[in-house]
Amino acid sequence: MDINDLPFGTTDWKAITPTEHQGETGMAYWRTQHFGNMRVRMVEYSAGYLADHWCSKGHILFCLDGELDTELDDGRTYTLTKGMSYQVADNAEAHRSSTKLGATLFVVD
Repeated sequence: MDINDLPFGTTDWKAITPTEHQGETGMAYWRTQHFGNMRVRMVEYSAGYLADHWCSKGHILFCLDGELDTELDDGRTYTLTKGMSYQVADNAEAHRSSTKLGATLFVVD
């Protein structure tokens, strides 16, 4: 990742109004900032969330709280807990997220 033309700045995530994204079940709440072509989000998934789609976008994802299950389209599954992360390239392995208990994530894509 090349990060260019980005002056130093801070983000108060609490001050950003979340947008709601309905899952197949549950809700996702995104607080989003854009820096050039980079999207940075604080995402909160409600308990019982299941994504309504398979995602092929690349991400770097860090679990701040809770527990997130990620299923890959080949059947592999991974569970992230607080302090864990994953990374995946664009158009590499389609994935979808779910959580039984809820999760808060920091996502760069």
